[in-house]
Amino acid sequence: MASNSVRDIPFITSAGAEAGSAPNSASNNGTSSEPGKSKNPRRPFRRLSPGIILPLLAGVIFLVLWEYQVFHRIFDLKKYQLPLPSAIAEAMRDNFSLLLSYTGYTLAEAVLGMLIGSACGFLIALAATAWPRWGGGSLTMVAALNAVPIVALAPIMNLWFGDGIGSRAAIVTATTMAAMAINAYKGMAAVDPLALDLMHSYAADKPAVFRYLRIQNSLPYVFTALKINATASMIGAIVGEFFFSSRGLGYLLSNSIKVAKMPLGWSCIVLAAIAGVIFYLAVERLEKVFIKWHPSQRA
Repeated sequence: MASNSVRDIPFITSAGAEAGSAPNSASNNGTSSEPGKSKNPRRPFRRLSPGIILPLLAGVIFLVLWEYQVFHRIFDLKKYQLPLPSAIAEAMRDNFSLLLSYTGYTLAEAVLGMLIGSACGFLIALAATAWPRWGGGSLTMVAALNAVPIVALAPIMNLWFGDGIGSRAAIVTATTMAAMAINAYKGMAAVDPLALDLMHSYAADKPAVFRYLRIQNSLPYVFTALKINATASMIGAIVGEFFFSSRGLGYLLSNSIKVAKMPLGWSCIVLAAIAGVIFYLAVERLEKVFIKWHPSQRA
């Protein structure tokens, strides 16, 4: 007698295979049926997207052309004008401890100055939004300060704060304040009118509107300013060290050029670029953590 029980009806998958054969099909595809184990040899390479592979490939080609002096022949340069990558790597290896110490010193100046400058810029944006009549002029003043060249600020900051880390931090503060003030102000001012009307219908006072609406709306703009300042702060710190400093990458770069040690000078440039990229990536990581609710972080 034929049975109509559900257990006796074989389950057919969408691919036409029976459910009982699913583990075999998985093993045929190179994946292990045991949890936590994977035998697919292609899986590690799937993480390397074209966005990573192509820049790495372009960088390798660029270094090979540089090493074989293709750029020297094109631009008629000598080796002392453009040292080879192998000479720069040798200088980095011979002075590794010194370069590492000076990179940490310059990075400390950049981080300290950027934090102070960004905090001051955010407070200026807050005042300009809360009291447009009195605080609006502060945005113009901070933009005017940002237009002053670093070479003009460096002697003044040295007179005010001495030749220690304070003068370079002050230079970085002055150069990073405007980007934060302008971006944060835009974020606080560009709120949804309907959301603002809703807050007013709830009889929310001004501090509540800032806390629950304006400041949250400004966070994507704030992190945009921080990413701009992450690289600008390294420039400010290094240029400030050119004038008055006894440590740092800018000081070592200036002295290396004076005594014609160009590979060592290029080593400073390479480490400054690496430190700037690490600083930028750290800020970008913080952005993904703190504003993961924003549509820009959902991709």
